[in-house]
Amino acid sequence: MMTNRDTTTNEEVTATGDADAATRNATTVRAFEMSAGGEPLRLVSRPAAALGGGDVLVRVAGCGVCHTDLGFLFDRVRTRHALPLTLGHEISGVVEDAGDAATDWVGAAVVVPAVIPCGDCDVCRRGRGNICPTQVFPGNDLHGGFATHVVVPARGLCRVPGFTGDVNAPLGKSGVALADLSVLADAVSTPWQAIQRSGLGEGGLAVFVGAGGVGGFGVQLAAAVGAAVVALDIDDARLAALADHGADLTINVRDRAPRDVRKEIAAWARERALPRTEWKIFETSGTAAGQTLAFGLLNHGAYLGVVGFTLDKVDVRLSNLMAFDARAEGTWGCLPELYPSALELILAGRVKIAPFTERHPMSSINDVFTALREHRLQRRPVLIPDMQ
Repeated sequence: MMTNRDTTTNEEVTATGDADAATRNATTVRAFEMSAGGEPLRLVSRPAAALGGGDVLVRVAGCGVCHTDLGFLFDRVRTRHALPLTLGHEISGVVEDAGDAATDWVGAAVVVPAVIPCGDCDVCRRGRGNICPTQVFPGNDLHGGFATHVVVPARGLCRVPGFTGDVNAPLGKSGVALADLSVLADAVSTPWQAIQRSGLGEGGLAVFVGAGGVGGFGVQLAAAVGAAVVALDIDDARLAALADHGADLTINVRDRAPRDVRKEIAAWARERALPRTEWKIFETSGTAAGQTLAFGLLNHGAYLGVVGFTLDKVDVRLSNLMAFDARAEGTWGCLPELYPSALELILAGRVKIAPFTERHPMSSINDVFTALREHRLQRRPVLIPDMQ
Protein backbone atom coordinates (compact mmCIF):
# COMPACT_ATOMS: atom_id res chain seq x y z
CA MET A 1 0.00 0.00 0.00
CA MET A 2 1.28 3.45 -0.85
CA THR A 3 1.99 5.59 2.17
CA ASN A 4 0.95 9.20 2.48
CA ARG A 5 3.08 11.57 0.47
CA ASP A 6 6.06 12.91 2.35
CA THR A 7 5.60 16.59 3.10
CA THR A 8 9.31 17.22 3.59
CA THR A 9 10.57 19.91 1.23
CA ASN A 10 13.34 18.67 -1.04
CA GLU A 11 15.92 21.10 -2.28
CA GLU A 12 15.65 21.01 -6.07
CA VAL A 13 18.68 21.58 -8.25
CA THR A 14 18.84 22.07 -12.00
CA ALA A 15 21.62 19.87 -13.30
CA THR A 16 23.56 21.33 -16.20
CA GLY A 17 23.96 18.06 -18.08
CA ASP A 18 25.15 17.96 -21.68
CA ALA A 19 23.85 20.75 -23.90
CA ASP A 20 24.00 18.56 -26.99
CA ALA A 21 22.05 15.84 -25.20
CA ALA A 22 19.36 18.35 -24.32
CA THR A 23 19.07 19.28 -27.99
CA ARG A 24 18.76 15.69 -29.13
CA ASN A 25 16.32 14.57 -26.43
CA ALA A 26 13.85 17.12 -25.11
CA THR A 27 12.70 15.00 -22.15
CA THR A 28 13.35 16.56 -18.76
CA VAL A 29 14.19 14.04 -16.05
CA ARG A 30 13.29 14.64 -12.42
CA ALA A 31 15.59 12.55 -10.30
CA PHE A 32 17.04 12.07 -6.84
CA GLU A 33 20.83 12.23 -6.94
CA MET A 34 23.52 11.07 -4.57
CA SER A 35 26.10 13.85 -4.35
CA ALA A 36 28.18 12.51 -1.44
CA GLY A 37 28.22 9.55 0.91
CA GLY A 38 25.89 9.95 3.89
CA GLU A 39 24.24 13.07 2.46
CA PRO A 40 20.47 13.15 1.77
CA LEU A 41 19.56 12.46 -1.84
CA ARG A 42 18.65 15.70 -3.61
CA LEU A 43 15.93 16.32 -6.19
CA VAL A 44 17.27 17.62 -9.50
CA SER A 45 16.02 18.38 -12.99
CA ARG A 46 18.21 17.53 -15.95
CA PRO A 47 17.86 16.77 -19.66
CA ALA A 48 17.66 13.07 -20.48
CA ALA A 49 20.85 11.56 -21.81
CA ALA A 50 21.25 11.32 -25.57
CA LEU A 51 19.94 8.10 -27.08
CA GLY A 52 22.45 5.93 -28.88
CA GLY A 53 21.20 3.67 -31.64
CA GLY A 54 20.60 0.78 -29.25
CA ASP A 55 19.29 2.79 -26.32
CA VAL A 56 15.79 3.37 -24.98
CA LEU A 57 14.17 6.01 -22.81
CA VAL A 58 12.04 4.34 -20.14
CA ARG A 59 9.39 6.18 -18.14
CA VAL A 60 9.80 4.65 -14.68
CA ALA A 61 6.71 2.97 -13.23
CA GLY A 62 8.45 1.78 -10.08
CA CYS A 63 11.93 1.31 -8.66
CA GLY A 64 12.68 -1.04 -5.79
CA VAL A 65 15.11 -0.14 -3.03
CA CYS A 66 17.92 -2.64 -2.47
CA HIS A 67 20.45 -2.87 0.34
CA THR A 68 23.08 -2.26 -2.34
CA ASP A 69 21.67 1.26 -2.65
CA LEU A 70 22.12 1.68 1.10
CA GLY A 71 25.69 0.45 0.74
CA PHE A 72 26.43 3.15 -1.82
CA LEU A 73 24.89 5.91 0.28
CA PHE A 74 25.78 4.95 3.84
CA ASP A 75 28.62 2.42 3.76
CA ARG A 76 30.95 4.13 1.30
CA VAL A 77 30.71 1.34 -1.27
CA ARG A 78 32.05 2.99 -4.42
CA THR A 79 29.94 3.54 -7.51
CA ARG A 80 31.66 3.08 -10.84
CA HIS A 81 30.15 6.32 -12.17
CA ALA A 82 31.45 9.51 -10.61
CA LEU A 83 29.11 11.43 -8.31
CA PRO A 84 26.58 12.94 -8.54
CA LEU A 85 24.63 9.85 -9.54
CA THR A 86 21.02 8.69 -9.44
CA LEU A 87 20.89 5.29 -7.73
CA GLY A 88 18.29 2.54 -8.27
CA HIS A 89 18.63 -0.70 -10.23
CA GLU A 90 15.24 -2.43 -9.76
CA ILE A 91 13.37 -0.68 -12.56
CA SER A 92 10.13 -1.32 -14.39
CA GLY A 93 8.44 1.05 -16.79
CA VAL A 94 7.31 1.88 -20.31
CA VAL A 95 9.58 2.64 -23.26
CA GLU A 96 8.78 6.13 -24.54
CA ASP A 97 11.57 6.66 -27.07
CA ALA A 98 14.37 4.68 -28.65
CA GLY A 99 17.42 4.93 -30.84
CA ASP A 100 17.32 3.88 -34.47
CA ALA A 101 18.19 0.25 -33.72
CA ALA A 102 15.61 -0.20 -30.94
CA THR A 103 12.40 1.39 -32.25
CA ASP A 104 10.44 -1.85 -31.89
CA TRP A 105 10.58 -1.36 -28.10
CA VAL A 106 8.58 1.90 -28.11
CA GLY A 107 5.36 1.47 -26.13
CA ALA A 108 6.48 -1.79 -24.50
CA ALA A 109 6.23 -2.43 -20.77
CA VAL A 110 9.61 -3.67 -19.56
CA VAL A 111 11.73 -4.68 -16.62
CA VAL A 112 15.29 -3.39 -16.90
CA PRO A 113 17.92 -5.97 -15.89
CA ALA A 114 20.09 -4.90 -12.99
CA VAL A 115 23.13 -6.24 -14.85
CA ILE A 116 23.20 -5.75 -18.63
CA PRO A 117 26.05 -7.62 -20.38
CA CYS A 118 27.25 -6.49 -23.81
CA GLY A 119 26.29 -9.82 -25.39
CA ASP A 120 29.17 -9.77 -27.86
CA CYS A 121 32.44 -10.32 -25.98
CA ASP A 122 34.15 -13.64 -25.37
CA VAL A 123 32.73 -14.20 -21.88
CA CYS A 124 29.21 -13.30 -23.04
CA ARG A 125 29.44 -15.77 -25.91
CA ARG A 126 30.48 -18.44 -23.41
CA GLY A 127 27.42 -17.76 -21.24
CA ARG A 128 29.32 -15.78 -18.57
CA GLY A 129 27.73 -12.40 -19.14
CA ASN A 130 27.75 -11.79 -15.37
CA ILE A 131 31.47 -11.04 -15.64
CA CYS A 132 31.24 -9.06 -18.89
CA PRO A 133 33.88 -6.32 -18.58
CA THR A 134 31.62 -3.75 -20.25
CA GLN A 135 28.39 -4.68 -18.47
CA VAL A 136 26.00 -1.87 -17.53
CA PHE A 137 24.61 -1.64 -13.99
CA PRO A 138 21.94 1.10 -13.71
CA GLY A 139 22.47 3.19 -10.61
CA ASN A 140 26.17 2.33 -10.65
CA ASP A 141 27.54 2.69 -14.19
CA LEU A 142 24.91 5.21 -15.26
CA HIS A 143 21.94 7.08 -13.79
CA GLY A 144 19.41 4.68 -12.29
CA GLY A 145 15.73 4.44 -11.56
CA PHE A 146 15.05 6.83 -8.67
CA ALA A 147 13.77 9.20 -11.32
CA THR A 148 10.91 9.84 -13.70
CA HIS A 149 12.91 8.46 -16.65
CA VAL A 150 16.04 6.43 -17.29
CA VAL A 151 18.10 5.83 -20.44
CA VAL A 152 19.47 2.28 -20.74
CA PRO A 153 20.59 -0.13 -23.46
CA ALA A 154 17.71 -2.00 -25.08
CA ARG A 155 19.66 -5.25 -25.09
CA GLY A 156 18.42 -7.62 -22.42
CA LEU A 157 15.18 -5.78 -21.65
CA CYS A 158 12.48 -8.11 -20.34
CA ARG A 159 9.20 -7.44 -22.14
CA VAL A 160 6.11 -7.71 -19.91
CA PRO A 161 3.22 -9.37 -21.77
CA GLY A 162 -0.41 -8.34 -21.42
CA PHE A 163 0.29 -4.65 -20.83
CA THR A 164 -2.69 -2.50 -21.85
CA GLY A 165 -1.19 0.93 -21.25
CA ASP A 166 -2.24 1.33 -17.62
CA VAL A 167 0.73 0.94 -15.26
CA ASN A 168 -1.65 0.24 -12.37
CA ALA A 169 -3.67 -2.49 -14.11
CA PRO A 170 -3.15 -6.06 -12.83
CA LEU A 171 -1.16 -8.35 -15.09
CA GLY A 172 -1.83 -12.05 -15.58
CA LYS A 173 -3.25 -14.15 -12.75
CA SER A 174 -0.96 -12.50 -10.27
CA GLY A 175 -2.87 -9.26 -9.81
CA VAL A 176 0.50 -7.49 -9.71
CA ALA A 177 0.92 -4.19 -11.56
CA LEU A 178 3.87 -3.05 -13.65
CA ALA A 179 5.37 -0.90 -10.88
CA ASP A 180 5.53 -3.85 -8.49
CA LEU A 181 7.36 -5.96 -11.08
CA SER A 182 10.40 -3.74 -10.56
CA VAL A 183 11.62 -6.17 -7.89
CA LEU A 184 12.08 -8.81 -10.58
CA ALA A 185 15.24 -6.94 -11.55
CA ASP A 186 17.17 -8.08 -8.49
CA ALA A 187 15.22 -9.42 -5.51
CA VAL A 188 13.57 -12.11 -7.64
CA SER A 189 16.00 -12.69 -10.50
CA THR A 190 19.19 -12.95 -8.43
CA PRO A 191 18.04 -15.94 -6.33
CA TRP A 192 16.48 -17.38 -9.49
CA GLN A 193 19.89 -17.47 -11.16
CA ALA A 194 21.40 -19.12 -8.07
CA ILE A 195 18.64 -21.74 -8.10
CA GLN A 196 19.21 -22.44 -11.79
CA ARG A 197 22.94 -22.79 -11.29
CA SER A 198 22.49 -25.15 -8.35
CA GLY A 199 20.47 -27.67 -10.34
CA LEU A 200 17.64 -27.61 -7.79
CA GLY A 201 14.51 -29.31 -8.99
CA GLU A 202 11.62 -31.59 -8.13
CA GLY A 203 12.30 -33.54 -4.93
CA GLY A 204 15.38 -31.56 -3.93
CA LEU A 205 15.94 -29.85 -0.59
CA ALA A 206 16.68 -26.13 -0.48
CA VAL A 207 17.77 -24.17 2.58
CA PHE A 208 17.61 -20.35 2.60
CA VAL A 209 19.66 -18.59 5.25
CA GLY A 210 17.93 -15.23 5.54
CA ALA A 211 14.22 -14.78 4.78
CA GLY A 212 14.16 -11.09 3.87
CA GLY A 213 13.45 -9.66 0.42
CA VAL A 214 15.84 -11.76 -1.65
CA GLY A 215 15.58 -14.87 0.53
CA GLY A 216 11.80 -14.64 0.72
CA PHE A 217 11.46 -14.65 -3.06
CA GLY A 218 14.05 -17.40 -3.25
CA VAL A 219 11.90 -19.58 -0.98
CA GLN A 220 8.93 -19.12 -3.31
CA LEU A 221 10.99 -19.80 -6.42
CA ALA A 222 12.45 -22.98 -4.93
CA ALA A 223 8.97 -24.19 -4.03
CA ALA A 224 7.79 -23.38 -7.56
CA VAL A 225 10.35 -25.81 -9.04
CA GLY A 226 9.11 -28.59 -6.75
CA ALA A 227 11.70 -28.56 -3.98
CA ALA A 228 11.15 -28.95 -0.25
CA VAL A 229 12.19 -25.65 1.30
CA VAL A 230 13.64 -24.68 4.68
CA ALA A 231 13.70 -21.00 5.68
CA LEU A 232 16.07 -19.78 8.41
CA ASP A 233 16.00 -16.33 9.98
CA ILE A 234 16.09 -14.53 13.33
CA ASP A 235 12.79 -12.73 12.67
CA ASP A 236 9.62 -14.68 13.56
CA ALA A 237 7.41 -12.39 11.46
CA ARG A 238 9.40 -13.10 8.32
CA LEU A 239 9.30 -16.82 8.98
CA ALA A 240 5.56 -16.79 9.64
CA ALA A 241 4.92 -15.04 6.32
CA LEU A 242 6.93 -17.63 4.41
CA ALA A 243 5.21 -20.54 6.14
CA ASP A 244 2.25 -19.58 3.94
CA HIS A 245 4.36 -18.94 0.84
CA GLY A 246 6.56 -21.91 0.08
CA ALA A 247 8.50 -22.74 3.26
CA ASP A 248 7.90 -26.31 4.46
CA LEU A 249 10.01 -25.80 7.57
CA THR A 250 10.91 -22.53 9.31
CA ILE A 251 13.52 -22.23 12.05
CA ASN A 252 14.44 -19.20 14.13
CA VAL A 253 18.23 -19.54 14.31
CA ARG A 254 18.94 -16.78 16.81
CA ASP A 255 21.67 -18.03 19.17
CA ARG A 256 21.66 -21.45 17.47
CA ALA A 257 24.90 -23.21 16.60
CA PRO A 258 25.23 -24.30 12.94
CA ARG A 259 25.75 -27.91 14.04
CA ASP A 260 22.43 -27.95 15.93
CA VAL A 261 20.55 -26.35 13.04
CA ARG A 262 22.01 -28.89 10.63
CA LYS A 263 20.92 -31.75 12.91
CA GLU A 264 17.36 -30.38 13.10
CA ILE A 265 17.10 -30.08 9.33
CA ALA A 266 18.58 -33.55 8.86
CA ALA A 267 16.06 -35.10 11.28
CA TRP A 268 13.19 -33.34 9.53
CA ALA A 269 14.44 -34.50 6.12
CA ARG A 270 14.82 -38.07 7.33
CA GLU A 271 11.24 -38.17 8.65
CA ARG A 272 9.93 -37.06 5.26
CA ALA A 273 12.22 -39.20 3.11
CA LEU A 274 13.87 -36.09 1.70
CA PRO A 275 17.50 -35.96 0.52
CA ARG A 276 20.01 -36.38 3.34
CA THR A 277 22.87 -35.26 1.12
CA GLU A 278 23.32 -32.75 -1.72
CA TRP A 279 21.37 -29.98 -0.06
CA LYS A 280 21.13 -26.73 -1.97
CA ILE A 281 22.00 -23.99 0.52
CA PHE A 282 21.52 -20.33 -0.34
CA GLU A 283 23.03 -17.57 1.78
CA THR A 284 20.63 -14.65 1.34
CA SER A 285 21.04 -12.75 4.61
CA GLY A 286 24.07 -10.72 3.60
CA THR A 287 25.47 -10.96 7.14
CA ALA A 288 28.59 -12.53 8.59
CA ALA A 289 26.49 -14.64 10.96
CA GLY A 290 24.35 -15.87 8.07
CA GLN A 291 27.37 -16.75 5.96
CA THR A 292 28.98 -18.62 8.85
CA LEU A 293 25.76 -20.57 9.41
CA ALA A 294 25.33 -21.35 5.71
CA PHE A 295 28.86 -22.76 5.48
CA GLY A 296 28.23 -24.78 8.62
CA LEU A 297 25.24 -26.50 6.99
CA LEU A 298 27.33 -28.13 4.24
CA ASN A 299 26.89 -31.86 3.83
CA HIS A 300 28.12 -34.37 1.26
CA GLY A 301 27.67 -33.09 -2.28
CA ALA A 302 26.08 -29.85 -1.07
CA TYR A 303 25.86 -26.66 -3.10
CA LEU A 304 26.35 -23.31 -1.39
CA GLY A 305 25.10 -20.30 -3.34
CA VAL A 306 26.38 -17.00 -1.93
CA VAL A 307 23.71 -14.46 -2.86
CA GLY A 308 23.92 -11.96 0.01
CA PHE A 309 26.73 -9.43 0.42
CA THR A 310 28.49 -8.04 3.46
CA LEU A 311 31.74 -6.15 3.91
CA ASP A 312 32.39 -8.20 7.07
CA LYS A 313 34.82 -11.12 7.03
CA VAL A 314 33.94 -14.64 8.15
CA ASP A 315 36.12 -17.39 9.60
CA VAL A 316 35.35 -20.81 8.05
CA ARG A 317 37.23 -24.06 7.52
CA LEU A 318 37.53 -24.06 3.74
CA SER A 319 38.61 -27.70 3.75
CA ASN A 320 34.99 -28.67 4.41
CA LEU A 321 34.40 -28.17 0.69
CA MET A 322 36.99 -30.86 0.01
CA ALA A 323 35.84 -33.19 2.77
CA PHE A 324 32.20 -33.06 1.64
CA ASP A 325 33.00 -32.89 -2.08
CA ALA A 326 30.80 -29.79 -1.99
CA ARG A 327 30.93 -26.58 -3.98
CA ALA A 328 30.42 -22.92 -3.19
CA GLU A 329 29.58 -20.34 -5.81
CA GLY A 330 28.77 -16.66 -5.87
CA THR A 331 26.10 -15.14 -8.07
CA TRP A 332 26.28 -11.62 -9.47
CA GLY A 333 22.92 -10.35 -10.65
CA CYS A 334 21.10 -12.47 -13.20
CA LEU A 335 21.59 -13.08 -16.89
CA PRO A 336 18.85 -11.28 -18.88
CA GLU A 337 17.88 -14.51 -20.63
CA LEU A 338 16.65 -15.94 -17.29
CA TYR A 339 14.25 -13.06 -16.61
CA PRO A 340 11.32 -14.28 -18.75
CA SER A 341 11.07 -17.62 -16.92
CA ALA A 342 11.01 -15.89 -13.53
CA LEU A 343 8.45 -13.39 -14.81
CA GLU A 344 6.28 -16.26 -16.02
CA LEU A 345 6.15 -17.69 -12.49
CA ILE A 346 5.07 -14.29 -11.14
CA LEU A 347 2.37 -13.72 -13.75
CA ALA A 348 1.06 -17.26 -13.21
CA GLY A 349 0.63 -16.48 -9.50
CA ARG A 350 3.18 -19.07 -8.38
CA VAL A 351 5.49 -16.42 -6.92
CA LYS A 352 3.66 -13.72 -4.95
CA ILE A 353 4.90 -10.14 -5.00
CA ALA A 354 2.21 -8.17 -3.14
CA PRO A 355 2.65 -9.72 0.35
CA PHE A 356 6.35 -8.88 0.33
CA THR A 357 6.49 -5.38 -1.14
CA GLU A 358 5.05 -1.99 -0.25
CA ARG A 359 4.72 1.16 -2.31
CA HIS A 360 6.01 4.57 -1.28
CA PRO A 361 6.01 7.87 -3.17
CA MET A 362 9.46 8.56 -4.56
CA SER A 363 9.41 11.97 -2.87
CA SER A 364 9.80 10.14 0.47
CA ILE A 365 13.02 8.45 -0.67
CA ASN A 366 15.25 9.79 2.10
CA ASP A 367 12.81 8.64 4.79
CA VAL A 368 12.53 5.22 3.13
CA PHE A 369 16.32 4.81 3.01
CA THR A 370 16.58 5.66 6.70
CA ALA A 371 13.73 3.34 7.68
CA LEU A 372 15.24 0.47 5.69
CA ARG A 373 18.65 1.05 7.20
CA GLU A 374 17.13 1.00 10.70
CA HIS A 375 15.25 -2.24 9.93
CA ARG A 376 11.84 -0.58 10.37
CA LEU A 377 10.41 -1.96 7.12
CA GLN A 378 9.25 -5.56 6.92
CA ARG A 379 8.63 -5.51 3.16
CA ARG A 380 10.74 -4.44 0.20
CA PRO A 381 9.93 -0.83 -0.69
CA VAL A 382 9.02 0.14 -4.23
CA LEU A 383 9.22 3.85 -5.00
CA ILE A 384 6.63 5.34 -7.35
CA PRO A 385 7.64 8.55 -9.16
CA ASP A 386 5.44 11.44 -7.97
CA MET A 387 7.66 14.36 -8.97
CA GLN A 388 5.67 16.76 -11.16
